Amino acid sequence: MDGEAVLTKKTQAGTILHPDSRIYVAGHRGLAGSAILRALETRDFRNLIVRTHAELDLTDATATQAFFVQERPEFVFLAAAKVGGIHANNTFPADFLRENLLIQTHVFHEAWRSEVKKLLFLGSTCIYPKFAPQPIGESALLTGKLEPTNEAYAIAKIAGIKACEAYRRQHGANFIAVMPTNLYGPNDNFHREHSHVLPALIRRFHEAKRESALEVVLWGSGTPKREFIHSDDLADACLFLMAHYDDSEIVNVGWGQDCTIRELAEMIAEVVGYKGKLAWDPSKPDGTPRKLLDSTKLTKLGWQPSIPLRKGLERTYRWYADELQHSSLSAAL
Repeated sequence: MDGEAVLTKKTQAGTILHPDSRIYVAGHRGLAGSAILRALETRDFRNLIVRTHAELDLTDATATQAFFVQERPEFVFLAAAKVGGIHANNTFPADFLRENLLIQTHVFHEAWRSEVKKLLFLGSTCIYPKFAPQPIGESALLTGKLEPTNEAYAIAKIAGIKACEAYRRQHGANFIAVMPTNLYGPNDNFHREHSHVLPALIRRFHEAKRESALEVVLWGSGTPKREFIHSDDLADACLFLMAHYDDSEIVNVGWGQDCTIRELAEMIAEVVGYKGKLAWDPSKPDGTPRKLLDSTKLTKLGWQPSIPLRKGLERTYRWYADELQHSSLSAAL
C-alpha cells in the first residue's frame, strides 16, 4: 500500500488522516497492535498515543474515560483484547467473555463521547459458525453455531461488531470492524499452554531441537485446515481500511489460501531445523475443521497481502530466537 494514500484519503466524516493526527493504538504491545504501531511509525505519523496495561486498564470505566478526556485521540485502532488458544479459551471462558466485553464497551463509548473521528475495531474469524461454507464470506455471521472451545471469546467479538453498528446507526459514529484470519508474527504469545497453534509449534520445535528430542507429540489429528496472515500484512490492511473504507459491514482480511495443521507443523519444523519425528494425539480436540476467509471485498477495494507463509515463518522464528537470546543475555548480566 502507498503510505501517501493514507495521508490524503478523506473519511466519511470529511476528516483527513494526516501525519499530525492524534492516533491511539490500543493494545500496542500485542501481536496486531504492535504491527499497527510499526506501520504508522514507518509512514511517519508523529502523534501516536499508547498506554501499557499497567498505565491504563481498559476494563476500568473511570480510567478509560479519564484517558479519552485527557488525550482526545482523533483516530483509534482497537487491538486490545484478551486472547489465547484452544486450551486457554476452554479453561477460562468467563475471563475471555468478561474482559473483552468490558474493553470494547468502555473504548466504544468514550470514543463516541470524545468525538473520535474514526475507530477501527479488530475482531476475529472465530465469530463465524463452526461449519460455515468455505471460504467464509462476511454474510456468514450469525448463521450457525459457534465452535464450542472458543464460544465465549467469539460472542464477545460479535458483541463488538454489533456495538460498532449500533453506535454508527444511533449516533453517526464512524466505527468500522475488521475480521483478520489467524495472525502470526513478532510479539505473538509463545506461552507453553495459552498460545495459538502457530507460535505454540514454533516453541515446541525450538525446545525439541535444543533438547535433541527424538519425537514431538502434537494435539489432534493434524487434518484441520487454517489460513494464516502475517501481522505486518494485517497492519497494512488496517491502515488501508482506515483510509479507504467507511461502511457498517465487517471486512475480512485473509491471505486467500490455507493449509492443514500437519503441513504447517512440517513447515515450521523445517524452518526451525528440527529433524525428529512428528506424532499426533487424536484424543485431543481439533477445533473447527476448516476456516478459510473470503476476502473478495477487501481485494476489490484494492488491497492484497504480500508476505507468503514460509517467508513469514522465517521472519517470525528469527524474531523469536533473537528474543530468547536477548532475554538469556539480559538474565546473565
